[in-house]
Amino acid sequence: MKKSLGAETIVPTTPVWVIGTYNREGKPNVMTAAWCGVCCSKPPCVYVSLRKATYTYSNIVERKAFTVSIPSENYAKEADYFGIASGKKVDKFSATGLTPVKSDLVDAPYVKEFPLILECKVIKIVEIGLHTEFIGEIMDVKADSSVLNEKNLPDIEKVKPIIWNMAGMTYHKVGNPIGQAFSIGKEI
Repeated sequence: MKKSLGAETIVPTTPVWVIGTYNREGKPNVMTAAWCGVCCSKPPCVYVSLRKATYTYSNIVERKAFTVSIPSENYAKEADYFGIASGKKVDKFSATGLTPVKSDLVDAPYVKEFPLILECKVIKIVEIGLHTEFIGEIMDVKADSSVLNEKNLPDIEKVKPIIWNMAGMTYHKVGNPIGQAFSIGKEI
């Protein structure tokens, strides 16, 4: 029998994405977000849900753009720092030694050292409650060549993205594959 845990946001895994923005003066900022994901395939879109109290919220409202920098597990400390420090008070790039890169497609920076980048323009803003969902159309995906497979697509085992466990408040690595999608189910 299953036990009720109540209406909670304790989904075991969410992605660790670093959202890049500029403030009104053009200062680059990043924050780590976990309330995010893919929300449409045509046009290709992702979403990030933020509280109005965050610095990034006002930056996205102002600039109508954001980037998603996907950190590898080698940058777990920096990704965590990006989520606990406020860009209103500190320069997160200077503090971590990482490099902001100006997107040539949208009005937002990304993290040079992270292997996979999405450049997004905001196409819709949805007020939900405590959070506001920003839907961004993906204008381009950029990847380090070292993380691409033979089909020039990101290889999850080379990107080594970080997964966040909300229920345990811990970061995790991606594990081994268990089967080919849209294939293993055909055995039933």
